[in-house]
Amino acid sequence: MPTLSEYRTLLAQPPVAADVLAALTADPRKGAQQLLQRYQREQARAAAARADFEQRLEFEQSLWPQYPHIAGIDEVGRGPLAGPVVTAAVIIDGSFDVPVNDSKQLTAHRREELYAQILTQAVAVSLGVKDAPTIDRENIYHATELGMADAVNGLRVRPDYLLVDAMTVPVNIPQTKLIKGDARSISIGAASIVAKVARDHLMEMYDRIYPGYDLADNMGYGTAKHLAGLQNLGVTPIHRRSFSPVRAALR
Repeated sequence: MPTLSEYRTLLAQPPVAADVLAALTADPRKGAQQLLQRYQREQARAAAARADFEQRLEFEQSLWPQYPHIAGIDEVGRGPLAGPVVTAAVIIDGSFDVPVNDSKQLTAHRREELYAQILTQAVAVSLGVKDAPTIDRENIYHATELGMADAVNGLRVRPDYLLVDAMTVPVNIPQTKLIKGDARSISIGAASIVAKVARDHLMEMYDRIYPGYDLADNMGYGTAKHLAGLQNLGVTPIHRRSFSPVRAALR
């Protein structure tokens, strides 16, 4: 009969042989049964995650026969008082297996891990960045549309089709607008993570250039510390002057 340590080693090396699981099931020791239950829970979680991944790949899979290069598009940063709005376009293929999810549901550390995996596995990735003066001139919604167009046009592979999170991209490419698309499409979810990590890096840099607004933590959103910085230090070149709290600080 294997020791519990030997069982742990065998369970940690998938695929686990059927005879190992059978032996573990028949093993009367409490520790053996705990190992089996833990393994079964882990397998159930993995199966649920895979089923969720496959479900969120349905849009891409239904379109791939006709449109081999589908780009997911998303944006980050429409609401902040400072910094750019950042958009991302990501093309994936059937070999892509990064377990992406809506970037807002992930920790910063996990986003960074997935960001690196996405850049490695994706067919193509591109960013579109629109700064505060552009946002003030065009309005935030149109600036975001223009950023999405830049991201699409910057892809090294021309997409045949776009899946877009809740917006329409002003390019001559067929597309589908998906409400809450980052939670419904793998390619949009990947774009959400890329855009979020890229923008966070920019805001961390701006925090070093313009200290006193807590930009590395609030990423430009109107938190109490950010509003206090506006009141005490004034408006910086990266602030959006068309947004009411910034207009108030200017007055």
